[in-house]
Amino acid sequence: MSLYKAFLFDLNGTMVNDMDYHIDAWHKLLCDFGAAITREETKMQCYGKNHELLERIFPSRFTEEEKIALSVAKEKKYQEDFRPQLKLIDGLDLFLEKAHRERIQMAIGSAALMMNVDFVLDGLHIRHYFDAIVSAEQVAKSKPDPETFMQCAERLGVDPAQCLVFEDSPKGTESALRAGMDCVVITTLHRPDEFNPQNVRWIIDDYSGDVFEQITQRSNQA
Repeated sequence: MSLYKAFLFDLNGTMVNDMDYHIDAWHKLLCDFGAAITREETKMQCYGKNHELLERIFPSRFTEEEKIALSVAKEKKYQEDFRPQLKLIDGLDLFLEKAHRERIQMAIGSAALMMNVDFVLDGLHIRHYFDAIVSAEQVAKSKPDPETFMQCAERLGVDPAQCLVFEDSPKGTESALRAGMDCVVITTLHRPDEFNPQNVRWIIDDYSGDVFEQITQRSNQA
């Protein structure tokens, strides 16, 4: 039995390998509005809330209403492009089932809009695994602030020290560290050397094989 009482999952890039689609959608939108930005630079900006990304690239250019409209347009483009490829990262289906059988509570803590959380959970019929969901609309400060994961722990009624976070981005791992939580990195978008080792306990390529057993057994040996 794992010492962790809860698993907290980021969504994009952590449960579904979709970050290239988000980057492409953002890059097109930003360039359409005149941003002199490369795709690699766009990748580095893909963290936090959509409104925050727009404000970093176009300071004070758009009204709140315009940011909402642009954000929704970007997400619709992402969903249209990614829908034919929508699937869980390899091994995650069995991983979720094992955690569920072991009565490890699970939550999603994501900077995504709820429309994207719904797109994944309902599109893949996995909503029943999750006892709490914290999306962009429900936090005042997004990652790397710890608020997202702290809210997850509070809603589950679990001590942050007994939560294990699954993340794919350096900003996400920083958020976990600041929340006082251990973190597993999945390398769908970033190389292992892009992460601060202080923020990471395990690094995995996907959830296949005996990843669940390795994590739960090693946690007991810590």
